[in-house]
Amino acid sequence: MTRFEEGAVKGAHTEHATVFKGIPFATPPVGENRWRAPQDVTPWEGVRDATQFAPSCLQKPMDGDEAPIYDNLSEDCLYLNVWQPRDDQEKHPVMVWIHGGGFVNGGGASEIYNGERFARDGVVLVSINYRLGRFGFFDHPALEGEVGPKGNFGLMDQKKALEWVQRNISRIGGDPNNVTVFGESAGGNSVLQLASQPESQALFQRAIVMSGGGRDLMNSAYPRTSADDDTGKPPRSAEAFGLKFATSHGIEGRDTDALSRLRALPAEAIVGELNMMTLPGVRARQHDYVGGPFIDGQTVVAPVAERFERGQQAKVPLMIGTTDNDLGSMTADTKEALFARFGSIAEQVRAEYDPDGTRSLSDLARALGRDEKMNEPARFIARKALEHNQPTWFYRFGHVANEKRGDWNGAPHATDVPYAFDTLDTRFDPTTLDDADRQAAADFHAYLVNFARTGDPNGNGLPNWPRMTAPDGPLLKMPAVDRPYALEKDPWTSALDLVERYVTRTDRRA
Repeated sequence: MTRFEEGAVKGAHTEHATVFKGIPFATPPVGENRWRAPQDVTPWEGVRDATQFAPSCLQKPMDGDEAPIYDNLSEDCLYLNVWQPRDDQEKHPVMVWIHGGGFVNGGGASEIYNGERFARDGVVLVSINYRLGRFGFFDHPALEGEVGPKGNFGLMDQKKALEWVQRNISRIGGDPNNVTVFGESAGGNSVLQLASQPESQALFQRAIVMSGGGRDLMNSAYPRTSADDDTGKPPRSAEAFGLKFATSHGIEGRDTDALSRLRALPAEAIVGELNMMTLPGVRARQHDYVGGPFIDGQTVVAPVAERFERGQQAKVPLMIGTTDNDLGSMTADTKEALFARFGSIAEQVRAEYDPDGTRSLSDLARALGRDEKMNEPARFIARKALEHNQPTWFYRFGHVANEKRGDWNGAPHATDVPYAFDTLDTRFDPTTLDDADRQAAADFHAYLVNFARTGDPNGNGLPNWPRMTAPDGPLLKMPAVDRPYALEKDPWTSALDLVERYVTRTDRRA
């Protein structure tokens, strides 16, 4: 039995860890607590069973997700899980994992996120849930009278979980003054949000961003309200998206009655058809979901890029990178139309990405979208961190598991996660994994553990990874198959320079 501030729990022992699952860090966000900042847990009597995962946040599951969650879903989902090393030591480094999923899918219970290897290596691993989709990112004029911050409830949940860590982690040998927050995709973007917003910066000492973007991951960081919403054009504010959603369910008005009716909607109606596959259409055509974090003036005071540009982010050691075949695509019917998007630099982009004219439209669209959405923004964040004297390590993950060589042209989005957790057997057929796969997982995992322990990823037996010293590197490139790793100026520098010129001059709102 272990006693946390809110009450006693009973976990389960594994080879390397004592595991506590389904610990509440906030009151269930249901009923009157739907679309309300997370509330404190009411302490419980007796011993709470903590041997089974609590529900993941309600969502529409999606095939093809790299860390799928298919069942045990509920609006009542604000729980976390802990893997405590099985030793008598104190002040272990703590790592808090924020899952990805486009802010509409995912959960901390995925088997890929098993924290056993971290506990084996002396790290307390915490995985968390946070509200997704319209449960987590929603505004409406009727919320104006509510007490506390409004709108970015999913980010508030993440902050609430980090506050739980500060209060409780020393009770199981974790060091609240050595907390690394890390995440991938929407989780990586969440790390950037936490690092760049004033209210969260004191809750951790290191940050790891895996394929988290760095400009506006979901294309637009909308304000809460906008005068443009009265022009008859598509919504330009979070409130306008919320009004569209309410109207679609026959709810008019902006008063407390409208809010009561919204809170009375079945949870399944809040989810609707929303998941990672449908997200672009839901926002761009139905206009009834804001798409993720927006500028509310308190939880999110300004876009991530703006905060980093001004040096207003948490000045903590930073590890940041992408995969070499990461997420993204640009839409065009022809190559000419695709290049035309780049205006005055169109021919330079053509010469860089399609010098002999033989590259297919689909391949070009993916490469350009990947660089626009992931690679250039990650470089931007790394450069700004360097500019403001943050110790920074920059990487590009390219390892492809044996069973996928020949099928994958590089490492797709999110395929680095089982290497980070050293849980390859949960993602790939264990009988196909070769020595190179195992070595890549051991190395990438060790880099993360060392970084959490000391603020530097290097350690015995690992290829040396120097910290970033100049805008173009060095960059650690983990290869498609096996060591040695390349340490060099980013070979994609000229391409990303062109993309940077494009993204910094273009209004990219949907």
